Amino acid sequence: MKVVLLNSSDSEGGAARAAYRLHQGFQGIGVSSQMLVKNKSSGDRNVISSQNSIANKFDKIISTLSNAPLRFYPERNPGIFSTQWLPDSLPDQVAKLEPDIINLHWVCGGYLQVESIPKFNQPLVWTLHDMWPFTGGCHYSEDCDRYTQSCGSCPQLHNNKDSDLSRWVWQRKAKAWKKLNLTLVSPSVWLAKCANSSSLFKNFRVEVIPNGINTQKYKPINRHWAREILNLPQDKQIVLFGGAGGTGDRWKGFNLLVPALQSLSKSGWKDRIELLVFGSSEPENPIELGFKTNYLGRLADDISLATVYAAADIFVAPSVIDNLPNTVMEALACGIPSAAFHIGGLPDMIEHCSNGYLAKPYETEDLARGIAWVLEDPNRHQKLCIRARQKVEKEFTLQIQAKRYLSIFNELLSTLK
Repeated sequence: MKVVLLNSSDSEGGAARAAYRLHQGFQGIGVSSQMLVKNKSSGDRNVISSQNSIANKFDKIISTLSNAPLRFYPERNPGIFSTQWLPDSLPDQVAKLEPDIINLHWVCGGYLQVESIPKFNQPLVWTLHDMWPFTGGCHYSEDCDRYTQSCGSCPQLHNNKDSDLSRWVWQRKAKAWKKLNLTLVSPSVWLAKCANSSSLFKNFRVEVIPNGINTQKYKPINRHWAREILNLPQDKQIVLFGGAGGTGDRWKGFNLLVPALQSLSKSGWKDRIELLVFGSSEPENPIELGFKTNYLGRLADDISLATVYAAADIFVAPSVIDNLPNTVMEALACGIPSAAFHIGGLPDMIEHCSNGYLAKPYETEDLARGIAWVLEDPNRHQKLCIRARQKVEKEFTLQIQAKRYLSIFNELLSTLK
């Protein structure tokens, strides 16, 4: 069986990392797998760039054109809103690879036009990394449920007209994808429910298959050794926060972690904790959190990340909305309990008071209580660490993930015979 995975990148962002791991998982069980990406960073010969050197030179121009429709909405919310209206040549490029199955992942950023998807001749399995595939352009709908109808009057565009940009994108999707041979895979139960309730995908098959992780790269290692390498104190408890966007990603909720930490500092933890942050460098005017904060900047390789997790006593993911974040899975695989709000796909990984703590959504005092609960009892903390690793070994290995996808692929191909 030959599988081609489509993602805009092989390393930039959580979706890219998850897609590349699945690609490695396929190879690990003997499936012939290739990735076709716009931006290639890895040295993997089975990852192919869809752009030639000439196209790369015009990438900024293409990106500007891709976002041109948004200029009509100057008051829109900050952040990404994808229209995917520019033509591309991906169907022809994929045809040359002669796959049996096409696995779509994150295809925005001007990578794949909405109207190109029906041009693929093979069965399609689309892995959902956010809500964009079934919305009129936003990647997370926040409190809006207009994707269950036909979008329009988009609150993220700050527009009150039904016939706005979001309705145009939704209508293009509805027209182009009506007769697709498409199976959807959601990494989380939450996102699968959203897809099932959407007007675009309510009649399509939706399966839940969690992302996988290499448990040989992400595994418990000696905490003392990890702290020696990172020059961190051995006599403090380390609270870890981080991600691809660091403190600047509004979805990751650093603004909610700040009051939680300040509350902890005032309740007797001031001299017992240090904060460790990856994904961001120290800002020019740091916020006073009540604890010494160590900024590591951007980290991309697995060895560095695994070392950082190993140095921590707890990972905190105060996300406002999230699918199945790699960071939490990586932390758990390294035997590090996590605290987060009970939202999105976080309950799929964090079992409350078993391998971490799930706080009431957006209640920063409860998040502070959860961090303290994880850290305050050494014997309980050790049990949480053991159960964190066990959860990943039982449910989230690359082999488990790849075999579940393979089962769907075989089923789809058998119907074509």
